[in-house]
Formats: sequence, C-alpha cells, structure tokens
Amino acid sequence: MRKQFLFIFLALIVANTSQAQTRTTRIGYIDMEYILENVSDYKEATAQLELKAQKWKQEIEAKKLDINTLKESLKAEKALLTKELIDERETEIKFLEDEMLDYQQKQFGANGNLIHQKAALAKPIQDQVFTAVQDIAEAKNYDFIFDKSSDLTMLFSNKKFDISDQVIRVLNRTDKREQLTKKQLKDQEAKESKENAIDENPAMADRQKALDEKKAAREKLIEDRRLEQEAKKKEYDDRRKAILAEREAKKNGTVSEPAKTTEAGKTSETGTDATAKPAATGETPPAEPAVNKAEERQKLYEQRKKELEERRKKILEEREAAKKAKEAETQKSNTTNN
Repeated sequence: MRKQFLFIFLALIVANTSQAQTRTTRIGYIDMEYILENVSDYKEATAQLELKAQKWKQEIEAKKLDINTLKESLKAEKALLTKELIDERETEIKFLEDEMLDYQQKQFGANGNLIHQKAALAKPIQDQVFTAVQDIAEAKNYDFIFDKSSDLTMLFSNKKFDISDQVIRVLNRTDKREQLTKKQLKDQEAKESKENAIDENPAMADRQKALDEKKAAREKLIEDRRLEQEAKKKEYDDRRKAILAEREAKKNGTVSEPAKTTEAGKTSETGTDATAKPAATGETPPAEPAVNKAEERQKLYEQRKKELEERRKKILEEREAAKKAKEAETQKSNTTNN
C-alpha cells in the first residue's frame, strides 16, 4: 500500500511539473501529533481519559489480588479438601482469571475502549486541522501538504516547509474569534495579516525579531529612566520635608534631640546657657538625622542605578550573542542548502 502511494505521489509530481514548468511546486507538511499536543481542548480531554485509564488499571489490579488470594488459600487448604472441592475452587479461579483477562483486553486491547476513545477525541481536532490545511493550501498556493506522523515515511524534512505552527494559529484564531468584539476582531485580523506575511517571508521574520528586540531594549531604557527620575524626585521631596521640619522647629523654638545633646556638651565646656546661643547668633542647629537619611537614600539610589545598568548591559550582551548565533545558524543553513 505504501509503495502504491509513493508511486502515485511521484506520478503526480511529474504530471504537475510537465503541466506547469514556469511555476515552482510548493510542498509543505504538518506534524499531527505536535498539533494535537498544542491544542488545549485535546490536552484536557486526554488528561480526563488518562484518569479513566488509571481507574481501569486499578480495577484490574484488584481482580489480580483477589485471584492470588484464592490461589494461596487453596494451596494452604488443599491437603484438607476433597477432590471435588479442589476441582470446584480451581474452576472458580480459572473463571475469574478469564474474566479479568477479558476485561483487560476490553479496556486496553488493540480494539479496546482506550484506543477507541483516543480516536474519538482526536477526530474533531483532526477535522479542524484538515479544514485549516485546506484553507492554508488555497490561500498560499500549496501543491502538496503531507502529514509527517502518518504512515508516509519521510527520511528527511526541512523545517522551513513545516506549517504545523500556522495550523495551530488558525485553530486558536477560530476559538478566539467567537469571544472578540468588533474592534478586537479588527485588531486580530491585522495581526493575522502580519503573521501570514512573516510566514511567507522568513527574512521578514528575522527583521521582525530584531525590531522586537530593539523595542524591548528601548522600553527597558525608558523604564530605567523613569525609575531614576522617581528616585530623584523622592530624594528631593525628602530633603524638602527635612528643611521644612527644621524651619518649623526653629519657629516653635524647639530643637532635635541630637542638637540638644550637642549644645549641652558645649554648655558644660564654656559654662554658658545653651538655649541662649541660637537666639544670640541667629544660627539654626544642624538636623543630623535628616542629613544621614539623605545620605543613605543617595547611597541606595546609586546602588540601585548601578544594578540596573549592569542588568541592562547583561541583557544587551545576551541578545547580541543570541543574534550572532541566529545569524551563524542561518548562514550555515544557507550554505547547506546551496
């Protein structure tokens, strides 16, 4: 059957080439297993089926345990039983074993419930995949699209001809469209048009990736500047509050505890009244706690700024390395193709 299919496939390619020599034959392929693994509805249903299969396995193990218990009991009492009772028990055990094997075959056999239910779960998704493949083939003028996970043996397949991700996007779009408003639907269509253009032109995908990286770096720089401005503003507000508090203390004739301690020390040395000095000279006692806090905030700000700068440099270096690796891989792929 496979040889006949390959013969028909080659004949179609030859016929298509002879009829349209001026147009390049477009061939693509999908991986049905990969698509099913990335469809949320199928994954959820598969998880529920797996729970059911675990329940079947537990029932089979329970039947095996009961049978083993009967065998052990018969073995222990065999010397005390008559031949008729022994035959009766052995017949019962044989019946239970056959029943257990039939149940196991029914659930896990080649035509068992597990296989049938898996096929039933996959059938609706496969129908959607086939519809999506037909739409993609018509929209992008594909001549042949194969399923990599089918009976067809593909000894080699170039990744650039794999349209599985395109099919997954089509399936996801169908699910999302039912929940979108008109404006969201318009935005979604614009996004789909952009994705289709990228699919058609791999070079555009590389350019888009570079643009996205530049945009991310620019947004990161803007965020760093915003944080820096907020830190400066906070520092300014703290200093302003400290100055206002100092003026208010001077106006009310009160001083902070550190200032009182300092003036008390000076009084003990000079023998003069500490409270009279501010009135005589018109000087304001220094607000040491406010200054110390400002210095601590400045240090924290400088440390934070340094960490952000180092993090930004590291991200840029990683992106540059990834970009170079991508370019090297692309160049290697082009060399291999040539």
